[in-house]
This record gives sequence, structure tokens and C-alpha cells, in this order.
Amino acid sequence: MPNNIIAVTHHYLKEWLRPGQIAVDATVGQGFDTQQLAEYVGKTGHVYGFDIQATAIKATTERLAAAHLNERVTLYHAGHEQLDALLPKEVTIDLAIFNLGYLPHGDKTIITHPETTLAAIRQILNRLNVNGHLLIAAYIGHPGGHEEYEAITEYLTALDQRQFTVGRFEFINQKNYPPKLLTIERRPQRES
Repeated sequence: MPNNIIAVTHHYLKEWLRPGQIAVDATVGQGFDTQQLAEYVGKTGHVYGFDIQATAIKATTERLAAAHLNERVTLYHAGHEQLDALLPKEVTIDLAIFNLGYLPHGDKTIITHPETTLAAIRQILNRLNVNGHLLIAAYIGHPGGHEEYEAITEYLTALDQRQFTVGRFEFINQKNYPPKLLTIERRPQRES
């Protein structure tokens, strides 16, 4: 069994993402997940990545270049709430991922916020293909983290169960506010 949220998330990425698909990394950070997504979508797929910090975009660009994956990824130095404004209208999404909180080894005062994160989640869900997935790793140990997690959980709890399946994964015996993972899948529409 994976022993941390990152390992659980990567298990799901490997399970759910296929060559030729479209993925979104809503918080590219150091580019680890972006690289993983680019490897899984292959030469025929594409990844769109967002981050508000120039240092994150630079680190991710360098990571992708070193792995020869730049052509599979489009990076935006912008907040994830700008997704609809920046992605072509015809782009639909097979898998999207968020790592909420702050940039590891970066400025801990620059964090994700419920208002912009919820806006991005709504935009992604509107573009999510049938059987598509959204993974949200919520880091709650920093100021504002728990409040953001609660706002997202409240929103996801109200989603129509006929359209979406929403789950939560957490380690309940770990100390120091371990992150929680939320998963959303768009269900096929059933005919009435």
C-alpha cells in the first residue's frame, strides 16, 4: 500500500491516464506531476499546466526539457482560475490534478485560495470527459489550508451523484496534518 498522498496520487495517474489523452496540472510547482502526466499521455496526448509563480514555471520548463517532453506540454504563467480564458474552447479534459497549498521550498506566503481554486474546479468539471478524473491533494497544515479544504469539500459534497462520483482518501494515523486526497469521476449519463 502506498504510504503517502503523493504515492497514492501517482498510482491513480498511472491507472487512469492513457496515451493520446488530455491532462491538466492546475498547480505545476516543481514540475514532478507535470512530467508524470506528459509521460503517460505520450506523443499523441497533451498536458496543460498552470502556476502563478515564475519560479514554478521555470523549474517545470527545465524539468520537461531535461526529459525531452516540452512538446507535450503547454505551460501558462497564470492562475488556474484562468483555465477557460486560456485553453482553446474545444479542449476537453481526461484527467486534472491539483496540489493545494504553497510551492515546496518556495515562498510560503503565496498559497492557493478557495475562491480561485473553486473557480478552477468548476471550469475543469465543465470540460471533464465521461470517465474523466480530477484529483485534488489538499495540504492543510499551513494557515488557510484547512479552510480551503473545507470549502472544496462542501462544494464537492453537493455535486449531483448521477453526474459525479466523489471520494476522499486520507491517512488517519499520521501526525502533523497529513494531506487529504479528493477524487472526482464524471459518470456516464444514463438514459431515462
